[in-house]
Formats: sequence, structure tokens, C-alpha cells
Amino acid sequence: MQTVYMDHVAATPLPNEVIEAMRPFFADRFGNPQSVHDVGNRAAQAVEDARTEVAGLIGARADEIIFSASGSEANSMAVKGMALANQVKGDHIVVSAIEHFSVLHSTKTLRKLGFKVTEVPVDDKGIVDPEAVGKILTPRTILVSIMLANNEIGTLEPVPEIARITRERSIPFHTDAVAAVGSIPVNVEDLGVDALTLGGQAFRGPQGTGALWLKKGTRIMPLVEGGIQEGGRRAGTENVPALAGMGKAASMAAASLADWTLHLLPIRDELARRLTTDIDDVILTGHPERRLPNHVSVCVEGIEGEAMLLLLAQEGIFASSGSACTSRALKASHVLLALGLDAGLAQGSIVFTLGPDNRPDEVPYVIDVFSRVVARLRAMSPVYQKKNKN
Repeated sequence: MQTVYMDHVAATPLPNEVIEAMRPFFADRFGNPQSVHDVGNRAAQAVEDARTEVAGLIGARADEIIFSASGSEANSMAVKGMALANQVKGDHIVVSAIEHFSVLHSTKTLRKLGFKVTEVPVDDKGIVDPEAVGKILTPRTILVSIMLANNEIGTLEPVPEIARITRERSIPFHTDAVAAVGSIPVNVEDLGVDALTLGGQAFRGPQGTGALWLKKGTRIMPLVEGGIQEGGRRAGTENVPALAGMGKAASMAAASLADWTLHLLPIRDELARRLTTDIDDVILTGHPERRLPNHVSVCVEGIEGEAMLLLLAQEGIFASSGSACTSRALKASHVLLALGLDAGLAQGSIVFTLGPDNRPDEVPYVIDVFSRVVARLRAMSPVYQKKNKN
């Protein structure tokens, strides 16, 4: 049986170079970076080297990188920390309706603390209108958070355009770039944002690694207190092996991103084309062109995504049905509902995300298996059978 892994937005396999970069810090270089001796100094140097490598991937300064244990933690740190640090200036926060739950749940918590939150709608392709954001801003707005790329539908947002609007009003702007960094070129200066989140697992780094880039001078309140780590902005003993791996993965992604894109674009396009033409009643979700180069997301009418995933896995094909943080929730994605899709159709979501190891010859196998899986499930679907009779 052939094995095809197409769930790279959730986790990526570690290259041998990343594993080897981590290995010494499980053994002879085990020290705590805060220890004032040679063993600790070597660990501290590894953390700073990783900081420089991660900064290089996004065109940032090393001293503006705050490490975290995940992209979700970094998002929470940004949204809550920046809002709390600026509450003397106002109480209004703006986010999009399709943000990751680590952003949306953070705003729910802030609502309970008295903040006001406005969710900007998106169009049927998942695009946020910069003019709509501008109209929502008020003198009390203290934070805007709009993601750079959506992890469920692959749509790329007009972040630079939105950032120009927020800059004119001196409003801090955060972007969740977890799905984007390592998939497309990302430069914080070009984006014009004040804070940016990334996750190591998205660019072939170890799981449980993340970072928040915070532009120098941007105010933030620490959420994890009790130590001097990360410049006092995030306490806790550093995960040195994981950070060393993340740094190595960042440097490899920076060097190889252009080649990866050239390799993945034709595979993505062929997979999207055949999914929507070879199988009836399958629609592409997200923007057809303005999307991540490794991302294909569709909705299949008449059946549920979870059932498709189980049968695909039995044939060695591994994909997802939305965000890895919500894929076991067994309910329609808030992202797809925000596009205006019917809840029943949204239940039939499948997301294929590619990595450098995927090959063009995997597409025919995926289409063959997927066609059979869809036919089998639709034969048992009263909803789809009723539609066909009508």
C-alpha cells in the first residue's frame, strides 16, 4: 500500500539535519541557559543562535524574537498581552471572523474583562476587505489582529494594505503567520505589522515550538511571569533541544523556500483540478489563486469529512478536515461558515497540505482512492441520495 502524507499544516517530518542539531542538547549540552557556568553558557548560546536563525527567516532582528511553546501560545501572548498593555488608551479590538481559535478564544476572554471586540466578515473566498477594517476602527481601538494566511482554506490576506491603515492611526497590528512562514516569503518590514506569530512545526521544525516577533517599542504585558527568560516577557526554562531544532529548520527553510514553491505549485494545481473535475459535487474552498502554494481545501457534498479521513487513512493517505486544533470537534468549521457555506456542506471538508517530500506521481493515487471513498460514502448517505432523486 502506498503512503501519502498531506497534512503538513498540522505537523511536518523532521529532516535529519534538524534531528542532528537537537541531539547534543539531550546529552552533553544539557545545561540550563540561565546557569552561570560553561554548561549553561553553551545552552544559552544555542538559544541565541536559534533566535538569530528564526529572525532571519522573517527579516527581523534577533532581539525582537520571543520564543514560546507553540503558535497558539504566541497568538494568545500577542492578543492578550498587547490589549492589556494598551488598555489605558482604549478597549476596542478588531479581528477577522476566520482567525485561529487561539486568537478568537483570547478575545472571548478579553470580552469578559470589559474589552469590546469586532469581528470583520470575509467574502466567499475568505478575503478580508481592508476598507471594511478601516471603517470599523475607532479612537478606542487598541489592537487589530488579522492572519496572514488561513490554515483551513489557504487564503492569503491583504495584510500590508491593512497595516497601512492601522499605521496611519497608530494602532498596533498583529498577524498570525503560522500557516504562512515557511510556505511563502515573509518579511516583517514589508508587511508593516507590529507583531507576528510563527510555529516551528509548519516549516519542518519540532512540534511544540513557536515564536512571537514583537517590533521594538511595541508594548506587551507578559502572561507567563516568574523568570527573566525571553527578556522578562515569557518566563520558564527554555526547551533548548527544540529551539535548536527550530533554528536549524528556519535556516533550511530560508535557503530552500523558492525551490519548494517551484516544486509544490504544479502538484497543488493538479490535485485541486482533479479533485474538482474528476469527482462530482466537490468545490474548492478559499481563493483559487491567492492561496498558499502547498494548500488544497475542498468540501464534498453529501458526506462528512471525518468519515472520509478514516477511509483515506486505511489506504495510506493522511490529510485533515480543518484546523488540527479543532479536527476532533466533529462540528462545522467556523471558517467555512464565515464564507457563507451551508453547515451541511461545511461538514464535508477535506484539507490537503503538501510538503517538499510530496511528488507529482502521488496525485493519481490520491484521486483514485478519494474517488472510491466518496462513492462508497455517498452510496450510504441518505442526504446525497435524496438530492440525486430530486
